[in-house]
Amino acid sequence: QVQLVESGGGLVQPGGSLRLSCAASRSIFSIYEMGWYRRAPLQQRELVAAITSGGKINYADSVKGRFTISTDNAKNTMYLQMNSLKPEDTAVYYCNAQIVTGARYWGQGTQVTVSS
Repeated sequence: QVQLVESGGGLVQPGGSLRLSCAASRSIFSIYEMGWYRRAPLQQRELVAAITSGGKINYADSVKGRFTISTDNAKNTMYLQMNSLKPEDTAVYYCNAQIVTGARYWGQGTQVTVSS
């Protein structure tokens, strides 16, 4: 089992930056895939970015070139650096971990609001 805790959300102006963190309760070295998802009001949850244990990275088209996903195995933490934020990036952002059995674990979410 994996417990995940997100942090780093908040209110930022358009064009600004935020860095989200996801702290895991166990080593992330052997976790098959970790990712960031988001859910905007009245919309379905969507994948933002994901990284596998082998280092393969996948981004949603809407965030390519602006967001960067990374991990720090020593700190059991995953990050999402978000630059050039837009109002349409406003959403609750969730951390996800998928282990080799296929089981998925979710954090509680952190709110990101992009507004002037």
